Amino acid sequence: MKKINLNNFKISNSEPFCLIAGPCVIENRNHTIKMAELINEICQDLKINYIFKASFDKANRSSSKSFRGVGLEKGLEILHEVKSIINCPIITDVHNEHQCIEIGKNDIIDIIQIPAFLSRQTDLLIAAGETNKIVNVKKGQFLSPYDMSNIIEKILKTDNEKIMLTERGASFGYNNLISDFRSIEIMKRLSYPVIFDATHSVQEPGGQGDKSGGKSEFVPVLSKAAIAVGVAGLFIETHDDPDNAPSDGSNMLKIKDLRNLLLTLKDLDNVSKF
Repeated sequence: MKKINLNNFKISNSEPFCLIAGPCVIENRNHTIKMAELINEICQDLKINYIFKASFDKANRSSSKSFRGVGLEKGLEILHEVKSIINCPIITDVHNEHQCIEIGKNDIIDIIQIPAFLSRQTDLLIAAGETNKIVNVKKGQFLSPYDMSNIIEKILKTDNEKIMLTERGASFGYNNLISDFRSIEIMKRLSYPVIFDATHSVQEPGGQGDKSGGKSEFVPVLSKAAIAVGVAGLFIETHDDPDNAPSDGSNMLKIKDLRNLLLTLKDLDNVSKF
């Protein structure tokens, strides 16, 4: 079972789970720093290893009119400030090889995340691997867990073995996803850390016509199920005001509900792994 060293902790299917959390997209400097501080305070108190997540660009929005973010240059400036203030690892999405090259030039981003829709893009996977940063690949809604072995092989061609795999549900007809928890066990057999994305798993892609919907009330249920199976980490997008968030508000967890959920998840994690 592979373990990835990050800061002062290890990411592994056999270690206590880490939390990847933050708003879906960078809305502005103040909101991003505020959310990072709120999540960090909770995780420090509960002694949970924490990775801050926010996207500088959401290139796969349902509509061309949807808010995409602040862009690469401004986004990296804000994330650098978050890292300086909070001193926590940072993960963010990439959508093309150029973004990987730019991110690879500095130490701001610790983990490059490949969105589910792009999980089979060979050139993107290779560009991400060549940064020698940790690469987290979200399993496409259209892929089986067995297909992830081919994705791993592509990244390994860059001599980068720092790979994480994320389960985020599978397409079930139109505008609906379901989580098959067999997928977690199947991907764990590939030896790499497996993350469960609890918030995108409740998404309803394109469910509201020009934007995606979601049922955030199921985030705690799926989170508990994934932790019970045993995962290296949990991915939870969270917001102080999801109803007015510019991206994925319908499936984000309210920040006020995060602490109590994590308390329960810690207890379940202790049972499932120890």
